Amino acid sequence: MSFTLAIIAGGKSARMGTDKSFVPILGRPLIEHLLARTADLGQAETLLVTNRPADYAALALPMVGDVLPEKGSLGGIYTALHYSRSPFTLVLACDMPFVSPNLLRTMVDLSQGGAFDVIVPRVAGYPEGLHAVYSRACLPHIRERLDAGQLKVIGFYEAVRVRYLDEAEYQPFDPKGTAFFNVNTPEELAQAQRLAQAAS
Repeated sequence: MSFTLAIIAGGKSARMGTDKSFVPILGRPLIEHLLARTADLGQAETLLVTNRPADYAALALPMVGDVLPEKGSLGGIYTALHYSRSPFTLVLACDMPFVSPNLLRTMVDLSQGGAFDVIVPRVAGYPEGLHAVYSRACLPHIRERLDAGQLKVIGFYEAVRVRYLDEAEYQPFDPKGTAFFNVNTPEELAQAQRLAQAAS
């Protein structure tokens, strides 16, 4: 089965003070590090979920705006699934520059049997909902939460079939523990710079 890659770039970046997609790491915008690591996963399409298409035009990616505005990250996931042409969609936040391609491929492989609606890693017991694979079957359950104003990303998980990956499963793909590192603050950006320099 084919899958879509959807990158959620709709956040307000309030803690960063500027659009975090474009803060530089080793001289390249953060989002370009993510795109480089996800370029060859085998996806049928790559979508960028953003309400500011002009800002991202240089990336030359198909862009879609929120179906339901002002619904946070859960609304972004809903939008990704709504526009996806595939039965499964790998959803990633735009601010994760160190994702593991092999881990992402493993997650997609787990989705292909159709036994699960969500494949998501769990870090310290908490699901990484913006680093997950979602099936089209999630759409009505997400819509129900959005219509009720319940915007917690993992709030609908109880209504679908979820396959969690805990540390023992993903650690071989992420021995340095950076795959889920996200950049929200200037301090985290500085840490990302150090991590990128150490790996270069």
